This record gives sequence, structure tokens and C-alpha cells, in this order.
Amino acid sequence: MSTSADSAQSPDDCLDRIPRVLLADLPTPLQEVPRLSRTVGLKRLLIKRDDQTGLAMGGNKARKLEYDFAVILEQGSDVVLTVGGTQSNHAVMTAAAARRTGMDAKIVLGGPDPAEYQGNLLLDILFGAEIRYLKDDDRNDHLASAMDEWAETLRKEGRRPGTLPVGGSTGLGALGYVRAMRELAGQLGPGASQIVMAVGSCGTLAGAMLGARLYMPEARVIGISVSRSSAEIARRTVEIAEESAHLLQCGFSLEESDVESYDCYHHEYGVPTDSGKAAILLCAQLEGILLDPVYTGKSMAGLLDLARRRILDPEVPTVFIHTGGLPILFAFEPGFRDLARCTVIPPHLQTQSE
Repeated sequence: MSTSADSAQSPDDCLDRIPRVLLADLPTPLQEVPRLSRTVGLKRLLIKRDDQTGLAMGGNKARKLEYDFAVILEQGSDVVLTVGGTQSNHAVMTAAAARRTGMDAKIVLGGPDPAEYQGNLLLDILFGAEIRYLKDDDRNDHLASAMDEWAETLRKEGRRPGTLPVGGSTGLGALGYVRAMRELAGQLGPGASQIVMAVGSCGTLAGAMLGARLYMPEARVIGISVSRSSAEIARRTVEIAEESAHLLQCGFSLEESDVESYDCYHHEYGVPTDSGKAAILLCAQLEGILLDPVYTGKSMAGLLDLARRRILDPEVPTVFIHTGGLPILFAFEPGFRDLARCTVIPPHLQTQSE
């Protein structure tokens, strides 16, 4: 990975000049988690609380949508369309951002036929998003095709649709995580660090890698896949990072071999894992921090395993990027029901006060 000669404007200047719509509550906290750190043998573990960005109960997508919505508003759109899986964080945050900026939201989702409208799917409904659901089909190209057809229909009806790809993962949206790394650098200070995050559509990882190169040059950025193979992640991350670098007018060369990711902590997108469930419980009971079964539970499981295997350097500060997804947890209540320690006392045994 390398940077080339200086350009007329610094990347920092370019980043500040690119329009964005303020959607996120920033900066988010950087929280020490000493009990979890001791449990896994890391000298220092911190969590970057991007679950507290505010929009639609928080999450990483708010940072990306700030840039995406600036373009959508500039284009004069009156309705926003996007795509995702059943419990997509990006889709629900897009719906919330659309409402905040005075637009309608229409989303194409795909996956198993939902038995109930829970988690992010419930929030989609509360935000008034119209949903088209591809039963048993969450292939990205099928979702995108359905969105494009819908957008064309809307144009014929006189609407002005703006569309966003899966995860909002574009070079423009990834600038949200270039800015996040600048924010993190100010909170953590100089020196070596290890930054771990969930990876799905690769925009967050791409922005973090570019941002680390610019603002945290000693950082090691690590992705934990929730859906793709490591080879797919490397290819797509390079594409997005180079798009972002072009927008910032900075010479930036990223090879696929520079992208460090692990794809062994998920079986299928959207399906919980035992290790993810264990990570959720560990964080909740040691630190009072909530994760979800689709994204952050799996990525934390990856971090814990990498720490135990000493793939993470125990002497170097490690930062976990909490990308949000809290509403998803409530869609998986049956998977945690057996843990309840609740004694039901019938009325005739209850103490009655006079």
C-alpha cells in the first residue's frame, strides 16, 4: 500500500469540501472494555460505539448515508430506493434518512419468508417504507434488478427516484469511514493499533483502510466477514477504496493482498452461529454492551478467536468497530429464550398486601 506525490489539495481539504447531509450524532464514544480485555488476553481493548450514531437506533450506515443523501438531494429526488437482506441495517437506515429529509422510501428485500415483522423489518414498517420482498432470494444482482425495474416504473409515473446499492457501499459512501478514522485517530492517539470490524458489502472496510492510511498509518485493519469470501472481500474493497481515493484526489494504491479478512466465522448470511451467540452473551454480561446475531456478534466472535490464537498482538491496542444492528436482536428472541431465569409465581402464592 502506498501514496503518491502530493496533489494541489490535501485529502483532508477534499474530505471537508465534499457535501454531506448531517444525519449522525458524531463523534461516537471510544469505550474501554477492561473485563472483556482481560478475559481474552488483550492488554487493551476498546469499542468504537458507532451503534450510537443515532439514526434508526444507530449504526455505521449513518456515516455513509450522509454523503449518499447529499447527492440524492442535489439531484432533486423525491423517493429513495435501496436493497438488502431481511434484517438489513442499511435498508432501515435509508428509510429513516429518507423520512428525515422529506422523501418516501421504497426497499427491495430478500430472504426466507418472514414469519413475523420483527427487528429491522418492523422499523421499515414504522418508517412507512414500501417493501417488495423476494422470497427465498437474496442474491445481490436479483435485488438490484428488482430495484431498477421499480425505479423505472416510478419514473414513468412522474416520480424522481434516487437509488442506492446494497449496503450503500460506493466510493462516495465509504468516505464516511475515512472521516471515522480521522475521528478515531484523535481519540486513540498515535501509535500502532489493530482495528477489527464486520464486513458485508465492503464499504466500511474500504473507507477504514483508506482512512487508516491517511490518519493512522501504523494501524492494522482487519475485516470479519458476515457473508462473502475473503477473496470477494479483497476484490470489492480495492474497488471501493480506489473510488474513494479518486474523490479525495490522493494517490492511493491498494492491492488485494493488503486486505486482511477472515471468512470462517459465518456459515450463511443472516443465520446465527454458536460462536456469535457466545460473543453476544459475553459482551452483554461482562460489559453491558449489546451485539446482534447477524453482524456484530459474528465479528466479535472473530475478534475473540483471533485474540485467543494470538493472530492479534496482545500488546497492541485493539479497537472493535461496533457497527450497530441492535433492532436485529429482537428478531432472534427464540434463540435466547432458553437462557431466561424467570420464576413465574401464580396469583395464589403471591404475597398480598392489605
